Amino acid sequence: MHNPLRSEAEMFRLVVIIGVACGLVIALALIFEPVVGAIVLAAELGLAAGLIWRSSRGSLPRQAEVAQGDGDTYRVLVVANETVAGRALLAEVRNRVRDRDSEIFVVVPAMASSRLGHLAHDVDGAIAEADKRLAESLRAMEAAGLRARGEVGDHHDPNQAIEDKLRAFPADELIISTHPPDRSKWLERGVVERARREVPLPVTHVIVDLDAEAAQMLTGEARVGGAG
Repeated sequence: MHNPLRSEAEMFRLVVIIGVACGLVIALALIFEPVVGAIVLAAELGLAAGLIWRSSRGSLPRQAEVAQGDGDTYRVLVVANETVAGRALLAEVRNRVRDRDSEIFVVVPAMASSRLGHLAHDVDGAIAEADKRLAESLRAMEAAGLRARGEVGDHHDPNQAIEDKLRAFPADELIISTHPPDRSKWLERGVVERARREVPLPVTHVIVDLDAEAAQMLTGEARVGGAG
């Protein structure tokens, strides 16, 4: 049996449905008799139990479709959002393609700052920020001698962004970069676990601690300044 609420979106839909159902029960109880509300509530609970049981039956995870490559070039798909320009990610990418004829494609899903913002399609700011981070990441990879290109993903769900890109980009490996577990929404939503279930490729998870990297940079600058 698998968890039928595997993502934040599914949980959000469940909360909305429960709210509407409760409102309907209260309205019927006030307009008619409490017994009418009780009958409707019982029917809703039975329907909900049936849907949850049906969705949680042991269905096999679907496999993402991956485009076929030429076999001569090792291709890596990198998916990250706020951590896309992290030094730990750059080091891992460099390590994966070392001494190989390689191609790297970076996807940065544009994530709205809130669920309400996503529902209202207010993602212009998120797209602009993702585009800046992507450009910074590509510059860093180019400076490291890596052949890379990328795009801002047009889907808010990182797993769907992965699946969409794999249909066009014949990757040999997938790298997903996240914040540390205590600060990562992607890990909380099970993005990496789902990718490992559904993507028929090696999946590497890179943890990027941006605060630690920033502190290391300040320490290094202070040492250089002190030496001067």
